[in-house]
Formats: sequence, C-alpha cells, structure tokens
Amino acid sequence: MYDDPKMTNEQKVEEVYKRLKKIYPHPRTALDFNDAYQLLIATILSAQCTDKLVNTVTPALFNKYKSPSELAKAPVEEIDEYIKKVTFHGNKAKNIKAAAEMIVQKHNGKVPENMVDLDALPGVARKTANVVLGDAFRKSEGIVVDTHVIRAVGRLGLSKHTDPEKIEKDLMSIVPKEWWIEFPHLLILYGREYAPARPKTGVIDILSDLYV
Repeated sequence: MYDDPKMTNEQKVEEVYKRLKKIYPHPRTALDFNDAYQLLIATILSAQCTDKLVNTVTPALFNKYKSPSELAKAPVEEIDEYIKKVTFHGNKAKNIKAAAEMIVQKHNGKVPENMVDLDALPGVARKTANVVLGDAFRKSEGIVVDTHVIRAVGRLGLSKHTDPEKIEKDLMSIVPKEWWIEFPHLLILYGREYAPARPKTGVIDILSDLYV
C-alpha cells in the first residue's frame, strides 16, 4: 500500500498517467466506429453489456442504417432483430430509434457536439455523452466514469464517493483538462487487464503501490 502522505492527488494522477501511458500510448474506447453517429449508437448499446459483444452486432446494424435519418424511419421491431444479442435489446432498440428521431428533428440529422443536447437524447447519460464528445469530437466537457474507473479511483483514493457524477467532479478538479479524454480510457484499459473485479491469477497490479 502507498503510505507517502506527501504525495497529493494531483501528483498521484500524474504518476498513474505516466505509468499507464507507457503501456497504452493511444488509449481510446474499445467500441468500433467510423463517426459520431456510430459511436453514439454503440455506446448506448454498450450499457451493461461488453464492448466486445456490441462490436459483433453494430457492423450489420450500421450497414443497414447508415445515418440517423435511416435509423429514425426503421420500425423498432426491425432494429431489435439486429441487436437482439445485447442485454436489454428491446429497450435499447426503442432508445436508439428515439435518439435518431430527436437528432433528425432537433439537430438537422447531425449528432450534437455539446453535453446538454447529448444528455437530452433517449438512452444517453453523462457517461455516454462524455464518450461521444471525447472520442468522436475530441472535446473535453467532462470525464468518463464507468465501473472500471470507479473501482480504480476508489483504490487509489482519488475520491471518497461512489456516485459517478460526484467522482467525475472530483477527477475534474485533479486531472489536467488536457488529460480528461485519455485518463479514464487509461483506467478502463488498466482495470480490464490488471485490476478487474475478480483478480486474475498471476497478474501483477502495476498501480498497487499507489493504493490507499
């Protein structure tokens, strides 16, 4: 365990970033996408579902519905057939259709590039909006907080909270803004490989000496 009282959270963030950046020089979402529309839909589908599984259903989905306008016109039942392997596919089919309809009706068929409008879309919360803003538009309005980030942040002592939005606020106060996009992706990659909920046998946690 790390017991140096002189290291601030800002310094710890810098050390974490430095170590993980050496291992993952180009961190990004694991979801496959070509544009903001595809990333938005894929991220909605990834809720409580693995990115790997989502990547198996989106190629056919996007080949059929190449734009928000095409998706908005499709029957929910037809959309559902393309995504039935993912968890809660029925609700997600309704959400992605409704989101596409709102994009067409309120945003001229283009995925909005700001938190307020993205967060207002059906099936979208701050995490999804942050993923789209960061990975599709390279905009830093917040920090992605998922289960891997929550777990890592708790172990590192970077936040005392368990609520994602409160954790995000804590991270935004100690992580340099130029790292807001990369830092959570680094923690997600690290969490999957080195510090999953169920520890992997024989895997040495490269950040364990920084834990509180």
